[in-house]
Amino acid sequence: MGKGWGLEIIYFNKIDSTQKYLLNNPKDGICVWSENQTHGIGSRENNWIGQKGNLFFSFSFSKSKLPNDLPLQSVSIYFMYQMKMVLESFGSKVRFKWPNDLYIKKKVGGCITNVKNDIIIVGIGINTKESGQFGGLDVNVENKEVIDRYFSFLKAKKKWSEVFELFKKEFYLGNFVTSDGVRLQDCFLDKDGSIISNNERIYSLR
Repeated sequence: MGKGWGLEIIYFNKIDSTQKYLLNNPKDGICVWSENQTHGIGSRENNWIGQKGNLFFSFSFSKSKLPNDLPLQSVSIYFMYQMKMVLESFGSKVRFKWPNDLYIKKKVGGCITNVKNDIIIVGIGINTKESGQFGGLDVNVENKEVIDRYFSFLKAKKKWSEVFELFKKEFYLGNFVTSDGVRLQDCFLDKDGSIISNNERIYSLR
């Protein structure tokens, strides 16, 4: 992931949760991934449902390695929006659902971020195949290809301001999937990725 962002990548044939693994072993510079996750976790302690064969990974790094202009509350947007860009490079028509989900016709990806002992742990699940009531990607791609291209992409070490400008452009073009209960078209997007609706600042609708 660029200077100071070297990652040891560990593959598991089967794991309960890549996120839980790193929460229990918080270290700088680790990526854990699998195609068979049995008890994944999502936002607000929900389960992440993804069938065998899909992509599940989490990576951890020291907080000091974040871009200097990246607010901590914006970390999930920062990493998930770049995943969207990577999937688009494979030809996907994936769309963003504020604040950190990916959709085709249904949800195909999500992101969760935790901090433990000054270590940031980012977890991403992508349904590269169909997954029950959730959808799958619209392109045929191998999971390792996605992993490799994603971390290669992150080597550019984009500033938050660069990612946010792209994020903001799509937001105001109406390219985001509308979030339940809030018309994004009627909201103001603040520079940390939060939205202002009826004079209320919102970071998540969950």
